[in-house]
Amino acid sequence: MALIKFLFISIVILYIIRLLVRLLLPMLFSNMASKMQQAASQHQQQQGRKPNKKPEGSMSIDYIPPQQQGKADKLGDFVDYEEIK
Repeated sequence: MALIKFLFISIVILYIIRLLVRLLLPMLFSNMASKMQQAASQHQQQQGRKPNKKPEGSMSIDYIPPQQQGKADKLGDFVDYEEIK
């Protein structure tokens, strides 16, 4: 008798969970989609407000590493090698 009661209660609980998921998930996804759409439209509006400082296709280099002069002699000789199998 306890097994039948356990099975009945578990089936009812699973059925209730299934109904709740069918009702709540679409609302949750539509809410998330509307938030993402609002964020994208705000981002697009902000991009439209900023004036483009550089013409399209131009390139700017922000960092040029310092040249190391005179250290080539200290590194030693380069030896070309072949891998022997």
